[in-house]
Amino acid sequence: MTPAIDVSALRKTFKGRDGASRAILKDLHLTVGAEEFLCILGPSGCGKSTLLNVLAGLDKVYEGTVNVSAGRVGYLFQEPRLLPWMTAEQNLDFALESCKVPAARGSELKTRYLAMTGLSEYRDYYPHQISGGMAQRLALVRALCVEPGILLMDEPFSGLDEITARRIRSDLLKIWEETRKTIVFVTHNAYEACFLADRILVMSDGAFRQETRVPIPRPRNYDDPAVFQLSRDVIKAFGDEMDREHPPAVSPVVQPSLVDDLDRHTAARMNI
Repeated sequence: MTPAIDVSALRKTFKGRDGASRAILKDLHLTVGAEEFLCILGPSGCGKSTLLNVLAGLDKVYEGTVNVSAGRVGYLFQEPRLLPWMTAEQNLDFALESCKVPAARGSELKTRYLAMTGLSEYRDYYPHQISGGMAQRLALVRALCVEPGILLMDEPFSGLDEITARRIRSDLLKIWEETRKTIVFVTHNAYEACFLADRILVMSDGAFRQETRVPIPRPRNYDDPAVFQLSRDVIKAFGDEMDREHPPAVSPVVQPSLVDDLDRHTAARMNI
């Protein structure tokens, strides 16, 4: 089966103010299977969002090859990015019309995904009239309504409170289990990655450092101790990798001077 995403020797550099080039993506190789849920886990600034921008076709300046062969790409950002002068339904219609989705099909998709995310009663609400969690769910509906073969998600729940984020993660899994979209989900939350993914790639300093296949069967329970244990294992392995890559500096041994000895004797006499 042809992979949904195939990346080979991907390298991306930026020039700093001093004119020197800095590698943001370092010879990445990546294959994502059709219907796979892949999480890319890593700290801020490691190149995760840059990689998504390349996969989405928003950034075309790079070295290497990138093949995305699963049809239209949907992109869900950290912020909802809704048009504030349009209602919820008008935001959806704008995306559907831009992607030339037939009206009858678009109406069916809106009804389906609004119901799945609990937003059916909010079609006529403006973005400022709904909560942040509802706005992010609406952004998810917008991304799904254009029927993407691949859905890219860039830390979409990082700005939400944990209770809201937990509900939306569960909603996302239900939608994925029904639609089987190929998803590439970027996060810095190990627990989130272990709950959602089939496979986790740990990224640091522009490169993939570790791959973990998630053995937890689906459907998953958010409170499953296995999710917690796996997240601990992933974090520990990542920490060990970082220690090997950046060993801690050894502080030089300082020989005590005569003044140091005098200070210690003085302190002892003063019971300090």
